[in-house]
Amino acid sequence: METARLRLRGHTMEDFAASAALWADANVTRYIMGKPLTEEEVWSRLLRYVGHWQWLGFGFWVVEEKISGRFVGEMGFADYRRGISPSLNRAPELGYVLSTEVHGRGYATEAVNAILAWGDERFQKARTVCLVNPENVVSLRVAEKCGYKEFERGNYKGNPTLIMERVSK
Repeated sequence: METARLRLRGHTMEDFAASAALWADANVTRYIMGKPLTEEEVWSRLLRYVGHWQWLGFGFWVVEEKISGRFVGEMGFADYRRGISPSLNRAPELGYVLSTEVHGRGYATEAVNAILAWGDERFQKARTVCLVNPENVVSLRVAEKCGYKEFERGNYKGNPTLIMERVSK
């Protein structure tokens, strides 16, 4: 899948180093899990991405800059079967993360809109959700620009969480 400035593609084993660097950045993980990930945790994450595609027919993509071919993030849909209250009811969950060096360029909104267009076709008027830390104003703004609205406030692993939802058109 492509946008004006980005290419979204499936992960390969060659993406491990770039993914590990992304998830090792404390600025990237600050609002997501609160701490950088180890290589072991990133490896499990990559295997989970592949498993989503194999079992569910959706998952996460690598986000690359077209002009440079550089790995700049990961985005997509997942079903993590989270133990969260209120329940997500197995709705596909949007997630997006970009490298610190490309923050502020509008890449998140550009790529998320492409993913949502794909999801609208794939899920056919289904509800999708995303979880946002209420302190992550930038991520909240991306979700809202892409059509997500606060559904409920919840708690996930002891942290306050905004549960956002969007129903495809």
